[in-house]
Amino acid sequence: MYGEPGISPNGLESAVPHVSRRQVLALIPAAGLLAAAAPARAAVTDHARLIANTVAIFAGTPEVNARPEVAAKVAAMLNTARQRLTAMDQAAEGELFAGLRLGTDDVNLRLAYQYLYEIALATRTPGGGLEGDAAAQRRVIDGLAWLHERYFGDQAKGYYGNWHNWEIAIPAHVSRTLALLADRVKQERPELTATYVASMDAYLRNGKNGDVDLDSRFHTGANLADITGNRILQGALTGDEARIAKAIADQATVFATIDPYNLQHGNTDGYYPDGSFIQHHSVAYTGSYGRALLTRVVQTLKTLEGAGTTEGLAGVVYRWIADGFAPLIFEGWMMEIVKGRAVSRTNTGYSDVGVIVEAIADLADHVGGAEAQALKKYVKFLPAADTAAFVSPVSIARYTAIRTDSAITGADLNAPARSVAFNAMDRTVHRRPGYAFALARSSDRISKYEYMSGENLMPWFQGDGAYYLYLAGEDQREVFGVDYYTTVSPYRLAGITAPVEERRTIPELYGRLWYENPGHPLNFTSSSASQNTYVYFPRAQNAFSGGATLGTYGATGMVQSDDAAYAAKQAGTLPDDFVAYRNARATKSWFMLDDEIVVLAAGVSGQGGRAAVTTVDSRIAAPADAVTLTGETWTGGSWQAGDTTPPRWLRYANGTRRTAIGYAFLSRQPVTAVLETVTKSRRVIRTGNPDTSVTKNVFTASIAHPATGDAALAYALVPNATDARLRDYANGPLTVLANSRHVQAIRHKALGIVAANVFTDGPRHAGNLLIDGPASVIVQSGKRTVVALSDPTMKRDRVSVVVLGPPLKLATADERVKVRRVSGGTLIEATTRHAHGRTFTATLVSR
Repeated sequence: MYGEPGISPNGLESAVPHVSRRQVLALIPAAGLLAAAAPARAAVTDHARLIANTVAIFAGTPEVNARPEVAAKVAAMLNTARQRLTAMDQAAEGELFAGLRLGTDDVNLRLAYQYLYEIALATRTPGGGLEGDAAAQRRVIDGLAWLHERYFGDQAKGYYGNWHNWEIAIPAHVSRTLALLADRVKQERPELTATYVASMDAYLRNGKNGDVDLDSRFHTGANLADITGNRILQGALTGDEARIAKAIADQATVFATIDPYNLQHGNTDGYYPDGSFIQHHSVAYTGSYGRALLTRVVQTLKTLEGAGTTEGLAGVVYRWIADGFAPLIFEGWMMEIVKGRAVSRTNTGYSDVGVIVEAIADLADHVGGAEAQALKKYVKFLPAADTAAFVSPVSIARYTAIRTDSAITGADLNAPARSVAFNAMDRTVHRRPGYAFALARSSDRISKYEYMSGENLMPWFQGDGAYYLYLAGEDQREVFGVDYYTTVSPYRLAGITAPVEERRTIPELYGRLWYENPGHPLNFTSSSASQNTYVYFPRAQNAFSGGATLGTYGATGMVQSDDAAYAAKQAGTLPDDFVAYRNARATKSWFMLDDEIVVLAAGVSGQGGRAAVTTVDSRIAAPADAVTLTGETWTGGSWQAGDTTPPRWLRYANGTRRTAIGYAFLSRQPVTAVLETVTKSRRVIRTGNPDTSVTKNVFTASIAHPATGDAALAYALVPNATDARLRDYANGPLTVLANSRHVQAIRHKALGIVAANVFTDGPRHAGNLLIDGPASVIVQSGKRTVVALSDPTMKRDRVSVVVLGPPLKLATADERVKVRRVSGGTLIEATTRHAHGRTFTATLVSR
């Protein structure tokens, strides 16, 4: 049966079952990983197999393409190629394809190479109507030569626009096209491959001597995987074993878990021990660059199958999926908090996950035993993917084999209840049956947001505690995604505290997609380091951002601050015409339990005489949805929209979708809750989006803060709440123990939990705890007392807490945790030096 025991890259059934090739590489440094990969570098000698694998990946095989589930993909590839051939027929003078004017537009040049690739692909697709079409292949080869002669070969005229097109995108299309047509190129233009490889080396200007430079800020993470993948294929085409060996060794570095205290080549991009993924050195990016990296490295594993060994590397990728991707995927939707500027694109969280699912289905054939079975179960657990978007026909067949295998029972890689602190990238995910909560933070380590290339035009507060509450059973396209950012005000994203002011986008400020001032000492050009630091993805100024987890519960906090651009402008290091905005201030905590997420804020101020607004929630719905808003005052009376009386609770319900969210207020303050119909164009958040008008019913609940004074507030988000459940909070289990700029803490009586964040130096009380701050602590008491603590600043050598009361004795503890009796209670101390926000736990029992 197809897919049992496995599908090899050439589409044939394997003769023997796959066995596990995983090594324990997840935490070893890059040098050790390269040593582990050394056999792979020595063994890659079968260049013909490497090229054949590449062709099979993208074009499929006779066996695979004959399968009914692949027919639509083959037809689509043929249809695309015929459209491209028609465009060639209709090209005007100076064009290779109609409508693509060349010479000054790097995007058009990239598209020209993409179109040639798509024609070549169809001519190598078994079962397709252009298979083996010599005339079409000749047109592609002639087109490659024409483009090189006029627009690519002259280094003095090239390299305008985006560096990515010249170093990555165009070389990818060229290398794959040359691989698809390798035999015919040798016959008709034997010099063409070497000519192109020499030019592609010359365009690798962020590299070194025409090769990868691991010390370059451009050659990291997903970008490095793309470049090295191209160079592996180029080496096979030219018979250059040294190129292949170095490219594999360079790509192997992306498998190494980042140790922030022992950086290799100064690189912070990649996967961290807690599952975080960073690209651009400070952007949380699992959902965009992370998935691109996943796709590329899995393609490399498939490319090298039978042409060399990749011992152990597949097991590393399995950990990426289990610890990095799975927590961020809710019912087949990729969460917004890890997509950077890609949140403004029109593709959805479902299509994002489709890319990941293709890689998972392929990876299942490269790991063994329990890991392979877990991946297949996860593929079957997730909603059905749109296989039309898969890159490889072989992947479609492999995916379908898993989905239709009755012996495979779907199972999530997540436990039903899970709380994950991605502290290395300032993100938090809390999951329960029925909902998932995702939180975006920022710090002096992690960017507040990402804007670039006209994408994500109004991102200013996306890393200031913006949160997303996903409810089970929803079509998330109707709740979040591009339409959420289009219709919800950037100053009213759920969870944020923003100053009352109007800001302008980068194009509005400067008349272009970036700030230009090459004459300044900081050299502001489109891809300069200064552009990254102050325009594209500025970091915050606060150190406190992070928290602790205790089993399935979580506590996290953040001190809201200005970004790097405003700080630098105040210091006088930026040009006079550079515009930087001051932020509001707030100290915030989020305590994540079973039925609720408790939010505390203190020290809220708009700064500089400005008022501020904290948004409790913003949600969108279709205009025809039956949306209702109910509530109750602190005296038990009915609360109505427009009421200035502080509510004890509110409930937003969408009767059409049968979903609801409750807001239980733990402090008294007026709440402005409005339902309004908003119509905007998707282009307001991304210049490249179609000018498509979107109309949504937008619900916003917010709390205004005057220009004077430091405000405080406390409330709980209650997913899937009923009116009765919300009324229970009047006598419910939640108590706010402290809510100031120094300490924020709550008690949940039913769970026996006290959770606290201490933001300032020195001992602070929180219920029966005496915490030496800064620290984040969760204590759950019962027959046993379990203590979890972490250092959210990532700067302390140790953190400690005293559990006041009768002395307790140690049952179990993590390494680096010490417990001893002190006057008045029991001291738990964790050595947090170089722990990078990790949580340490100890279990105590009565003496």
